[in-house]
Order: sequence, then C-alpha cells, then structure tokens
Amino acid sequence: MADKKNNDHKMTVEEAGRKGGEATARNHDKEFYKEIGRKGGEATSKNHDKDFYEEIGHKGGKARAEQHDDNKKSASALPIDVQTGVPPTR
Repeated sequence: MADKKNNDHKMTVEEAGRKGGEATARNHDKEFYKEIGRKGGEATSKNHDKDFYEEIGHKGGKARAEQHDDNKKSASALPIDVQTGVPPTR
C-alpha cells in the first residue's frame, strides 16, 4: 500500500476531501444540505426506474436484517439478571 503522504508535500485525495467537507460544513447550514439532497433525489428519480428502487430496497432490507441478527446474537451473549430480566449494571 502506498504512503498517505506524497513525497513533494502535496495533499492526498483523502486529506483534500476531508478539508473540503469541513469547509463546506462551516460555510453552509442545514437548509443547504436539505436542498442538495432534494436535488440529488430528483436527479436520481429521473435517471432510474422502478427496478432500481426495488433492488436498493432489497439490498437495504437484507443488510438491516443481517444487522438485526448480529445485534440479537451479541445481546444473547450478555449475562441476564434472572429476577429482573435485564443485564446487570457494571
């Protein structure tokens, strides 16, 4: 893997993106982000059909179900107080 810093002291793409995002966040308010989100949603709906939305819906649903299953598994490993039915406080 390449070094994150370039030899001639230029910014990496990652650093430039982070700094640009931070500057944008400082210079714009919540309404700005609402507006660009709305415009992005409109552009996406013009460029994609029902099948696209079905596919991303299925992918999201599958990922959420897997996340739910993972949470269930890790929660079952916690000790439970038999009288209260909740994990003991530490």
